Amino acid sequence: MAQPARATSVETLNAKFATLFSEESRQHGLALKLRPSDVVITPFGKSGTTWTQQIVHCLRTAGDMDFDDISRVVPWIENSKALGINLDVEQKANPRAFKSHLAWGEIPQGGRYIVVIRDPKDALYSLYRFIEGWFFEPGSISLDDFAREFFIKDLGYWKHLASWWPRRNDDDVLLMAFEHMKLDLSRTIERVADFINIKLDDELKRITEQQASLKFMQEHVNRFDDRLMREMSERVASLPAGSDSAKVRVGSVGEHVQHLSDDIADEIDAIWQQEISARFGFPDYPALIASLN
Repeated sequence: MAQPARATSVETLNAKFATLFSEESRQHGLALKLRPSDVVITPFGKSGTTWTQQIVHCLRTAGDMDFDDISRVVPWIENSKALGINLDVEQKANPRAFKSHLAWGEIPQGGRYIVVIRDPKDALYSLYRFIEGWFFEPGSISLDDFAREFFIKDLGYWKHLASWWPRRNDDDVLLMAFEHMKLDLSRTIERVADFINIKLDDELKRITEQQASLKFMQEHVNRFDDRLMREMSERVASLPAGSDSAKVRVGSVGEHVQHLSDDIADEIDAIWQQEISARFGFPDYPALIASLN
C-alpha cells in the first residue's frame, strides 16, 4: 500500500481533491429545508467564512467554545453527508446556522444569508497558502499554476460575486466586505446581531469582540483548523496525518501585492472587466466595495 503523501503536481492535486467532494454529498446538502430564521454564511472560499461563523456562533450562544471544529456547530451544507453531520437536527442555540460557498442560484432557499466578499487577489493567495502544506508539498506547485488551475479556470469567484451582488439590498441578505470587517469589527458585530435578530447588550458585544478577534482565534487555532475535513482527507485522499490546515492566518488586506506575479494580476483584472465591469459598471474591486453602505 502506498504511503500517505501530499500532491507534487497539479494533476495529483486535482486527483486528491476529487476524492473529497462528491455529487452525492452535495445533493444531500442541497435538499436541506431551511427555516425562515436559519442563517447561511456563504462567502466564496477564503473570504471570511470561518471568521463569520465564529461571530454568529458567539452571538447566539454568548461565547460557547465547547466544540472541536467550528464547522461541527456551524456545519457545511455541501459536505455534511461526507462528514457524517445531520443538517436537520436542532443546534446548540438559535438561530440555526450553516456554512456554504454556494452562489445564489444554487443554495437552498428559505433562510437568511450572510455573504462576505473579498478582493479576489487576496482570496487567491489565502487559498494557496491554506492548501500548501496540507494537500501539496510546499514549493512543488507554483502560485501561477495554482491560480490558473484552481482559481481562474472555472471563474468560480466571479460567478459567486455576480450571483449575490444584485441581492445585496434584499431583506434576507447581509452582504459585507472583508476589508470593511477588518476596519471595524465592532460595527460588523452590530450589523450581524441585528440581521440574525440577536439582542446585543454591552456584555455580549464585549464577549463577541474578544472571541472574534484575530488574537483569540489564533490562540484557539485548533477550533478553526478544519479538523473534520483534515481527518477525512487523511482517510480518503491518503494525505499525511497532522498537516497544517489552520484557517486563521493574518488575513491581511492587500497581502497579494507582495506575492502575485504581474501576469496573474493582469489575468484577474481582465476577468473582472469581462465578468463584473461589463455587468455592474465597477472598474475594480475597490470601486465596488466603496458603493456598499
